[in-house]
Amino acid sequence: MTTEALTMVRNYVGGSWLAPNVDHIDTTDPATGDLLGRVPLSDAEAVDAAVRAAKAALPAWRATSPLVRARALFALRQKLVDHRDELAHLVTLDMGKTLDDAYAEVGRGIESVENACGAGTLLKGENLEGVATNVDVEMVRQPVGVVAAITPFNFPAMIPLWFLPYAIVCGNTFVLKPSEQDPLTSVRMFELIDEIEEIPSGVVNLVHGAHDAVNALLDHPDVDAISFVGSAKTGRYIYERSAQSGKRVQALGGAKNAMVVMPDADLKLTLNGVLSSAFGAAGQRCLAGSLLVLVGPQADQDRWLDTIVTAAKDLKVGAGSDPGTDVCPLVSPAARERVEDEIDKALEAGAKLVLDGRCGGGAGGAELGPTVIMGANADSRVATEELFGPVVTVLSAPDLSTAIELVNGGRYGNASSIFTTSGKAAREYRYGVEAGMVGVNIGVAAPVAWFPFAGWKDSFDGDLHANGPDAVEFYTRKKVVTSRWS
Repeated sequence: MTTEALTMVRNYVGGSWLAPNVDHIDTTDPATGDLLGRVPLSDAEAVDAAVRAAKAALPAWRATSPLVRARALFALRQKLVDHRDELAHLVTLDMGKTLDDAYAEVGRGIESVENACGAGTLLKGENLEGVATNVDVEMVRQPVGVVAAITPFNFPAMIPLWFLPYAIVCGNTFVLKPSEQDPLTSVRMFELIDEIEEIPSGVVNLVHGAHDAVNALLDHPDVDAISFVGSAKTGRYIYERSAQSGKRVQALGGAKNAMVVMPDADLKLTLNGVLSSAFGAAGQRCLAGSLLVLVGPQADQDRWLDTIVTAAKDLKVGAGSDPGTDVCPLVSPAARERVEDEIDKALEAGAKLVLDGRCGGGAGGAELGPTVIMGANADSRVATEELFGPVVTVLSAPDLSTAIELVNGGRYGNASSIFTTSGKAAREYRYGVEAGMVGVNIGVAAPVAWFPFAGWKDSFDGDLHANGPDAVEFYTRKKVVTSRWS
C-alpha cells in the first residue's frame, strides 16, 4: 500500500480511486496509537456514485458466462494467495489481532473464494420434462442485481470475502462498506482486484463511511440486497429498514456463546479450546466463548476453574505483531473503556473477579488482559449480553440437562461448544442446544466455507446465511419457465 493511501483512504468507484469531499476520521494502530490513515465519512452522494457504477456494470456482467465469472475468481484467489503475508500484516496493523490469527483469517477468506469458484455446479437449475402433454418446466437462477455488504472491524479480510466472491460469481455487482475503524485491508484487496482484467470496472466498488453511508445503502432504490455482519442491535435495524424498501437481507448479529465443560473433559483439548475461544483476538469474535458453564460436583467445577484461571494468567498481553503475544489489544482505547465499564457494572451488581485483566491500556491504550467473572446471576447482563472483549463469565450447573436449559435461556444462538470425552453427552448437547453452530471439543465452532454460517435466534435476521449453499440461494432469484410446443 502506498504512503498516499495510508495518508488519505479513498473510495473505489467504477474502476477509479476517488477522494470524496466529506469529513474524515482517523484509523490508528491499536498497539501503539499511531495514525495510519484518514478515512472518509462518505455521504449519500458518494454512496450514490458507487451504486450507480454498480448498476451500470450489471447488464454486461450478468450476460458474462458463469465460467468466465468463475475464472475471474480463480484470478482473485491467486492474488490473495500471492499477497497473503501482506494482507495478514495489514490486519494486524489496523485491527490489532496477532499475526497467527491474521494469517488464519486471510486463509478463511481465501477458502470462501475457492468455494465460490465452483459456480458451474452451484448455479445449475432444475427441470422436469413432460409435466403435461408437451409441457416442460425448468427453474433457472438469475442474479438479484446490485448487492451491498456492510462488514465489521473484527475480520476486515475474511468477512468481505464471505460476500464479494459469491455475489459476483452469481452475476451481481457489488458495493462494499467496510468498518471505518480498520479499512486498510479492504483497500489493499480492492487494489488487487483492480489488477484483475477479468473483473470489469464497476463490478466491485468500495465506499468508506459510518452511519450516513450505511443508511444511504439501506435506502437506495437501486440496491437490491444487503449482507451484514455486526451487533444484534444494528443487524435488526438494518433488517427492518432494508425491508421497508423491499430489499433482500441477511443480517448476522451478535452472540453470547457458551462453553460447557463436563467433569470428564480432556485437559489439553479443553484448555486450548476455552482459552483460544475466550481470549483469542481479545474476545472480539462473534464466535468467541464468553460464557463458561462448569458442570458436575462442586469439586470438579473448582478443579476446572482453577486450571483455566491458572492457564489464563500465563497468557501474554501485547501487540499483535509480537510473536509472543497471546491476547492482542482491542480495536481502540474506546473499545477497552467500554468493556472495562461493563466489568465495573458487573462488580457493582455483586459479581466477583476471579481474574482481573485491567492493565491500564498499554502503549496504545487498548490492551485488556484475560478477565474471569464469577457470582453473576444467570440473567445478568454480563452473563447474557455480548461484551466483545477478553471477558468470560462463569456459571455452574449440576448436570448436563440443566446446563442445556441455562444456555438455551439466552436470546442468542450463534454458537456453543461442549468439552467431554462422552459420546452420549456430546450427542445430547448437539441435539438439544439452541445454536446454529456447535463445537464438540472445539472452542470456536466456525464452519468451513462449504457450510453456512448458521446463527439462530437473535444472532441472525433473515432466511439465508453466509457461505455454503445459502450464499448462492441468497445472491440469486429463481425463475420458473413452463413451456408447451406442439
